[in-house]
Amino acid sequence: MSLKRLFDLAFALVCFFLIFPFLFLISIWIILDSRGGVFYSQQRIGKNGIPFQLMKFRTMRPDSHKKGLLTIGFHDQRITRAGRWLRKYKMDEWPQLLNIIAGDMSFVGPRPEVKKYVDLYTEEQRKVLTVQPGLTDYASIEYFDENEVLARSDNPEQTYISEVMPRKLALNMKYISEKGMATDIKIIWKTFLRILQG
Repeated sequence: MSLKRLFDLAFALVCFFLIFPFLFLISIWIILDSRGGVFYSQQRIGKNGIPFQLMKFRTMRPDSHKKGLLTIGFHDQRITRAGRWLRKYKMDEWPQLLNIIAGDMSFVGPRPEVKKYVDLYTEEQRKVLTVQPGLTDYASIEYFDENEVLARSDNPEQTYISEVMPRKLALNMKYISEKGMATDIKIIWKTFLRILQG
């Protein structure tokens, strides 16, 4: 077992048990707030192009994915009242601790994308699939408000494909060139500070 995997597993287990009471309370809130299940899973593409089911707390109304894969701002009508708050502080991502424990993800690495957009990667960009996807990375910090960026566009999906996605992939490549425990700890700390800013 590599040092990175050992860190991921130990840290994820500690975090999971520390926040378990909050996970329980959030689950009740989601159930009371809107119709539908507590969790939402979506197929993403992981290391070496292998798909896996990424877990999140449900923040949108049932079947919202049929109206598009991108979320357009916090005022997207598909987002629930609880979902707006959970998304603001990235708490909807907490169930991905289970993905990390299972070995599908790491704490730090390129955010896993859906197949529709991975199919648009160039050969160079596909290098991001050579490492384990992560809960956070340089791109997650820089595009913390990605939904609001897309909300200001007349064509959100085109903006994502032509502007946002290439920039995020470039930041993913930067991570790959610098990856190591020191880099991972730096990114985790910067992500924590960014979440506190809201």
